Amino acid sequence: MFKGVLLGFMAFAAYALSDAFVKSLRGSLPAYEAVFFGAALGLTALPFIKGNGDRWHEVLFAQRRGLYLVRAVASAVGSIAAVIAFTALPMAEAFALIFLLPIFVTILSVLVLKEHVGWRRWSAVVAGFIGVLVVLRPGFRVLGIGHLAAIICGLAGAISMIALRLSGPHEKRVTLYGAGMVGSMLFTGVLMLADFRWPTLAQIGLLLGYGLLAALASVLLMLATQKAPANHVAPTQYSQMLWAVVLGYVLFDDRLDWPMAVGIAIILGAGLFTFVREDKVTRWWKRMRMV
Repeated sequence: MFKGVLLGFMAFAAYALSDAFVKSLRGSLPAYEAVFFGAALGLTALPFIKGNGDRWHEVLFAQRRGLYLVRAVASAVGSIAAVIAFTALPMAEAFALIFLLPIFVTILSVLVLKEHVGWRRWSAVVAGFIGVLVVLRPGFRVLGIGHLAAIICGLAGAISMIALRLSGPHEKRVTLYGAGMVGSMLFTGVLMLADFRWPTLAQIGLLLGYGLLAALASVLLMLATQKAPANHVAPTQYSQMLWAVVLGYVLFDDRLDWPMAVGIAIILGAGLFTFVREDKVTRWWKRMRMV
């Protein structure tokens, strides 16, 4: 159990470092081009994620094709939005808005899965959106494309999670992982046709850090869920906020004022409470083969 949780913390530290690499590009490449190379490098994790009974063609072919397509598109949209958000916003602020994901999952669980949501989880949803208002302070500060992109990223992640819940019991690990990588590559590859820019040597180095660290994080996360129940590993994702504050301050001179810090705390608290309540009510992790 301890090793699994520790691997979870290591996985999300690698994810945070991956985000720092892509933020270091500072918009010098189109977001969709960064995502294309990141997804291509993400395929390096496949040999480690592939189970003994998995077949290579299952990266592309799923039992539930519609849900595979939903996850592929949601992954591509979410990844592009994440790159835009990290480029435009301080890391902690971007993470705070992306961490609306569990709140969106709760709403989609009612709309799509027809799950019952009690007053406690609805209260967390309301609190989460209050936290967003505190962070954004509309009318008191200038809002930009980065804020919208971060929220879209959280929503895309929630859509992908709902599709994963529905398809998880029927698909292999390699299929679940492949949907995100292949979908992102195909979607962004088409966008690149209109305006492709060869990355410089420095940009290649940053792209390597972005893609390979994300691939490493995926492998670590898989190993974590093999050693500990997914419901114990998943909350370690909130450690990304600590990494975001530290990396943002050290590498990018990010600063957080008190209202933003309070709003971030509200969002994180609401998200974590939502996860814990959903954990007790739906037991969804038992129906999945991969986080």
